[in-house]
Amino acid sequence: MKYKAIDNRLFIENRKKFTAQMKPNSIAIFTSNYEFVRNGDATLDFKQNSDLFWLSGIDQEDSILVLYPDSPEEAFRECLFMKQTNDTIAVWEGHKYTKEEATATSGIKTVFWNDTFDTAIRSKINYAENIYLSLNENDRYTYKSPYSGLDFVNRLRREYPLHAFHRAAPILQRLRSVKSDIEMDLIRHAIGISKKGFERILGFIKPGVMEYEVEAELIHEYIRNAANGHSFSPIVASGESACVLHYIENNRPCKDGDLLLVDCGVDYANYASDMTRVIPVNGRFTKRQKDVYNAVLRVMRAAAKLLVPGTLLMEYHKVVGKELMEKELVDLGLLTMDDIKNENPDWPAYKKYFMHGTSHFLGIDVHDVGMRYEPMEAGNLFTCEPGIYIREEGIGVRIENNILITQNGPVDLMDAAGMPVEAEEIEQLMSRGAAMN
Repeated sequence: MKYKAIDNRLFIENRKKFTAQMKPNSIAIFTSNYEFVRNGDATLDFKQNSDLFWLSGIDQEDSILVLYPDSPEEAFRECLFMKQTNDTIAVWEGHKYTKEEATATSGIKTVFWNDTFDTAIRSKINYAENIYLSLNENDRYTYKSPYSGLDFVNRLRREYPLHAFHRAAPILQRLRSVKSDIEMDLIRHAIGISKKGFERILGFIKPGVMEYEVEAELIHEYIRNAANGHSFSPIVASGESACVLHYIENNRPCKDGDLLLVDCGVDYANYASDMTRVIPVNGRFTKRQKDVYNAVLRVMRAAAKLLVPGTLLMEYHKVVGKELMEKELVDLGLLTMDDIKNENPDWPAYKKYFMHGTSHFLGIDVHDVGMRYEPMEAGNLFTCEPGIYIREEGIGVRIENNILITQNGPVDLMDAAGMPVEAEEIEQLMSRGAAMN
């Protein structure tokens, strides 16, 4: 791992929170993600299962976490099963956790090699009454391919059909959505790297550069600051491409007079930042571009103030659209009062220019888990990312900051980090960068 060791008190406390909500005499088992084939004999970069990482900090393939608080054998109340290295693995793949390193990382004293798992775990499962297992229950997930959690669930249900199986996801979704101080330090660090990446591209962007060159500047800054890389495939969209919400081709030239929308994030220690900024390619916004930009910025600022304990996410989205964005679109001449009067209630008029939600949970996953139908609470972390997309004018503007909910009001973490966002500030930094070049 590139990142510095994480204080294992995070994982110790996380396990305590989870096991406190298990039924008596229950065992919970979490498996690491698969290493997925890219093509031929190549694999994609390994990304750990988010639940297993949140509970243990273990960032290695072929790992299994077992939690059994009522186990009659103390060693199995919490234990890890890890991949045992050998000379061949050491030569071809490099270092793997030793048992001592796994303990230091996770705070779990008992570590076994995973080739003993099937034999060791059978008697423990047979003694337990309930089995907690974890599936990908992220609201945004659409099942497209097999994954280790699902395969493991199917295997255990075949082997232990008379046990009571329970979902770990509802417990973990609530727990993971409330960030601890250690987690927030990691996320603030990721945001700090995001700031460095953004300031780097402000000095680089000019007419004629390719979108993928901007992407390359970002990853350069991320990796040199010990990040794992992008927290998602970055969107670097110039001109009309900015009106395509998930544009990731990043293969067009940045033209004089166009805006460049950059939606990117840093993965640091498996925690994500998520930022969107819009940049005038030639260093100066036109009046129309600045008017649209400032309208989005006003909505972002006002929407962030609504992210307080007790707010319901689904109602919040409606308020941002109908009460905040609608007015800005009328003032920009994009909507008329007749458009609003005659709108379809199921697809309000504002959605022609602002068709997505305003906020999502953020954490280990860039679209993190959380209870979207329950009131927000202190410790929740959200993005705030309104946008206006005017296809007929080739203008797409989205501005995104990361907002922490506290009992004393929302805290904009990007403002706190000094992330540039005002149109004039962006112009000044670009002018300064051009002068240095």
